[in-house]
Amino acid sequence: MQTPRDVLTPDALAMLQTIAKTGSFAAAARAMGMVPSALTYRVRQIEDALDVLLYDRSSRQARMTEAGAELLREGARLLGEIDAVANRVKRVATGWESQFTIAVDTIISKTTVMELCEAFYALSPPTQIRLRDETLAGSLEALTSGQADLVIGCGPDSNTVGGVHSKVLGSVYFVYAVAPHHPLAQAPEPLSDALIQTHRAVAVADSVQRGGGLTFGLFSGQEVFTVASMKDKVEAQLRGMGGGNLPIGMASRYVDTGRLVIKKTERAKRLVTVHYAWRGNKSQTQGRAMQWWLAQLESPTTRTALLENHASY
Repeated sequence: MQTPRDVLTPDALAMLQTIAKTGSFAAAARAMGMVPSALTYRVRQIEDALDVLLYDRSSRQARMTEAGAELLREGARLLGEIDAVANRVKRVATGWESQFTIAVDTIISKTTVMELCEAFYALSPPTQIRLRDETLAGSLEALTSGQADLVIGCGPDSNTVGGVHSKVLGSVYFVYAVAPHHPLAQAPEPLSDALIQTHRAVAVADSVQRGGGLTFGLFSGQEVFTVASMKDKVEAQLRGMGGGNLPIGMASRYVDTGRLVIKKTERAKRLVTVHYAWRGNKSQTQGRAMQWWLAQLESPTTRTALLENHASY
């Protein structure tokens, strides 16, 4: 006895579509250039393999049962996917990657990343984009472990890793900020390390899977509220749940509206140089998706937007 895989072929699914379109076995047979008995036999084969009735044969019309209607719907979807796969395969043969994974540090503007993804998909490429949120050392680890093809937002240490290329995305100033109702908001400036240490800090967890990861601006013995992303860190500080360093691009709009207060500290403002990096070697031809993304990152306007165009939370 044949199995469902034996009988549910693209030709068989197309045959069911023809029966539904023409309204009867006889009309479908004429449309397909078959004798009615051959078409009926093929339908019987499908029913036997699935152990269901696809058609109600109590009338002259080819009335589908509920099971038949479901197979027709799923068959149409499968035929569409087969066509889509065929188109993707043809396009991949022209140099497009089938999947392209981008690790995006949470310091990067997700709005701008989405705008870039929208522009990429407007090309109708066969490539599927996958985004990963990473933080600190986790961004570079995603690249070196093969889990990402491109990283937007990593440190200068990417230059020291074999098989990894990187370029400067830009520089980010970090400022110490608290909510206006936080105890430190009214404290005299500059804030000392000793005073800051007595208050809870909000920190973003390093997404690195191996090792202890990186930390910045924390003091030994200080209470720490650890969150998963820079977005969460901003929200926690807006709520007065702690203080901490924030990129000026993220903090400025809240400072302008009075929801955050920037405080001078004994320590100088921290200036961080942010990079983007990708895997590859000189003997390997870059895929067209990689070429497109690297071309966008060459634009000074795009690089600035990735670091500064942060939406309100």
